[in-house]
Amino acid sequence: MIEFTDINLEGIYVHQVGNKLRDENFKISNENITFSNDETQSYLLKYFLSPFNNNEVYNFCHPSELELNEIYLFVKRLFSSPEQLYKISIDISKHLYEQSTHPKINGGDLCICFFNNCSFDGVKCNAIGFFKSEVKDVFLKFDSIDDNVNIKHVNGININKLDKGCLVFDLEEEKGYKVCVIDSKSKDTQYWKNDFLNIKPASDEYHFTNDFLSITKEYVTKQLSDEFEVNKTDQIDLLNRSVDYFKTNDKFEKEEFEKSVFQSEELIESFRSFDNSYRDDNEIEVSDSFDISSQAVKKQVRAFKKVLKLDKNFHIYIHGDKELIEQGVEKDGRKFYKIYYKDES
Repeated sequence: MIEFTDINLEGIYVHQVGNKLRDENFKISNENITFSNDETQSYLLKYFLSPFNNNEVYNFCHPSELELNEIYLFVKRLFSSPEQLYKISIDISKHLYEQSTHPKINGGDLCICFFNNCSFDGVKCNAIGFFKSEVKDVFLKFDSIDDNVNIKHVNGININKLDKGCLVFDLEEEKGYKVCVIDSKSKDTQYWKNDFLNIKPASDEYHFTNDFLSITKEYVTKQLSDEFEVNKTDQIDLLNRSVDYFKTNDKFEKEEFEKSVFQSEELIESFRSFDNSYRDDNEIEVSDSFDISSQAVKKQVRAFKKVLKLDKNFHIYIHGDKELIEQGVEKDGRKFYKIYYKDES
């Protein structure tokens, strides 16, 4: 999806942004960054760009109108006037500082970059990047001087651990641009996505696939047993069928999916009712017909647990035909499963 082979870093500024709640500093740098050599710049680009690989795509948004989203306006100005990078980088940093009021937010260095010669889905475009480094690591350095070795430590940034990042591609401006995001601390606070950037999932095949699989999983694991008498093997079988549909088809059609997975009219009606309620409650917009995203399927498969847990003694992994496993109860009340198979490996 994203190609950085020929990318050029046209400009970069770094400002220090602390936590406003704790009265930490907000410090503006005065000069453009210089590099000691090309190798240093290549390491920097690796640090910035390597985490972005087949990421979910977002758009800038605002409850009232898109033009009220501050970062969207800054980005729009910067794409039209790249020479204003320094001035706009200060505005962006100030905006981040104003949003840094959660007690768990760490201060750090905010890098604002302008790139050209990016490729998004085969389309060449410019891009703007925001990268915040919050965590410093300790590195040991061994210096050999004549026959002696001097060991010391230095504080620095691990180039394999980007804390927070955002790439905005100069595509689909009217929809809020194409935006990709990295947030390694998203469980602690959502300020990077929600308060600073103010983004929403793009209406594309990735999010349609991801959202519909999530709806199906919620229905099968939480709602189904409230309405019907089903056991764990029945639930796992439905989850398997759901994933198989998305794995074996290039295009999603809702009616076809319902017939393939749920089969009975009673189950289909129940699922449709849950689907409509879930979309309304969670403000999700999903098309009933879309191209299936293989990346989203791979991500969701990890959450579709196919494991039947029996006390603390056994785990049974069910991948296929549920007719090959039977459930029963002994006369003394002990429960059992009977499994049929052809080959052992």
